[in-house]
Amino acid sequence: MTSILQSLSRTVHYSLALVILLFLGLHYFGDGFAFDITFWSWLARYIHVIVATMWIGLLWYFNFVQIPNMPKIPDEQKPAIGKVIAPAALFYFRWAALLTVISGLILAYLNGYLHDAMTLGGGGKSTAIGIGMWLGLYMAFNVWFIIWPNQKRALGIVDSEPEIKAKSARTAMLFSRTNTLLSLPMLLSMVAAQNLY
Repeated sequence: MTSILQSLSRTVHYSLALVILLFLGLHYFGDGFAFDITFWSWLARYIHVIVATMWIGLLWYFNFVQIPNMPKIPDEQKPAIGKVIAPAALFYFRWAALLTVISGLILAYLNGYLHDAMTLGGGGKSTAIGIGMWLGLYMAFNVWFIIWPNQKRALGIVDSEPEIKAKSARTAMLFSRTNTLLSLPMLLSMVAAQNLY
């Protein structure tokens, strides 16, 4: 067991194997289910929840752990965060944001509420999920077009003058905080749409 857990790759592969075994067990030893629109909707939702968990988890990591604790780290140790940890976290952060949006749009399409949600029409569930979708789209836009370009300058991934780096770091932080501010209303809208209507 230790050899599995010492490698992230092995851990993830074994986790996927457990998912497949559990899925097959639920299918063959339960009541079974058809590979129809309900199945594809479930699969889209499962993927959506996985990538959204990574996205929001990393957003909260940045805002609850990394940003508040950077001033406490000695200057000689800060390059480890800026050159190793932050770029890796930002890689998963931005791709999880994109996959969350794509899987969410696919899910909305498969369930037949994409148009009503995007136009905030129909009231009730469609309006609630639509608010969540628009908040998520805005947050993903921030990730790709504001936070990431500014973080590249702030972390020195692209060359820039020291004052530009400082300004970029502040801009990235403020938009990351904006996304944190919007994350709870976005999650409320998504969960309300699934459970209150």
